[in-house]
Amino acid sequence: MKHKLSISCSKSNLLKIRHFVADQLVSINLSEVELHKLVLAVDEVCANLIIHSNHCNPTKKIDVIIDLIGSEQIQFTIKDKGISFDLNKYQEPSMNEIVSSGRKGGVGLILVKRIMDKIEFSTEKNYNICRLTKNLGK
Repeated sequence: MKHKLSISCSKSNLLKIRHFVADQLVSINLSEVELHKLVLAVDEVCANLIIHSNHCNPTKKIDVIIDLIGSEQIQFTIKDKGISFDLNKYQEPSMNEIVSSGRKGGVGLILVKRIMDKIEFSTEKNYNICRLTKNLGK
């Protein structure tokens, strides 16, 4: 199974991304909780790329590719041409910092790291690529 969605970098398209991911995952026989976790992880990455990397510029595109690797893994590849993100330079804030500062954001990548088994960011052929891998453990 390999499915692709190309969509403009507008926050209003996040709902379309969530529906696309959920619709593609329904055939995998995941629990409802696991399905929602995977949708949340992809949504968080896409939201960050749309907002921070592409500044909600609707003339820019983001690609979401879902690939089932055998029956053991699912991989989400999210591609854009915005500002690249270096996971090695990311310092995860503590929950205490987030709560005490009253920040509304800052937990997205923390959630993604807890949900997914592997997260990779790279740049290839003028594209920024985020790969999220989840072991299905069947």
